[in-house]
Amino acid sequence: MTDIGLTHIALPVADIERSIAFYRKYAGMQVVHQRHDQQEGVPVIWLSDLTRPFVIVLIEAQVVNPILSPFAHLGVGCRSREEMNSLCEQARQENCLIKEPQDSGYPIGYWAFLCDPDGHTLELSYGQEIGLNVEKSLSDQL
Repeated sequence: MTDIGLTHIALPVADIERSIAFYRKYAGMQVVHQRHDQQEGVPVIWLSDLTRPFVIVLIEAQVVNPILSPFAHLGVGCRSREEMNSLCEQARQENCLIKEPQDSGYPIGYWAFLCDPDGHTLELSYGQEIGLNVEKSLSDQL
């Protein structure tokens, strides 16, 4: 099977293990591939939440200039407001909550921004209807 469509985003990180822990905790992701890139001489990790064929590729780098900041971001949907509030409280305690949760109504929903260990921005949200809008677009094309 050949991959088509949007499959990944690659982010440079200073400490790959610290970044794995962050995305495991706040985005429910796990390592699905790992290798040591022979050309560059650095570890490379693919992370997925196993809900769709999409990964975050983490590439260890000597210098990291945050690509996804301050407003550019990765977005992760949470199962409930309570789950999101719990994650935001943990992020607050770990000093990585950069935008407090707010409810922006339809279609944006309830959301907050976190900062990963390298300064990239991760959005947590509840109530965005991205999946429903994609399904509707697909059915409209049929």
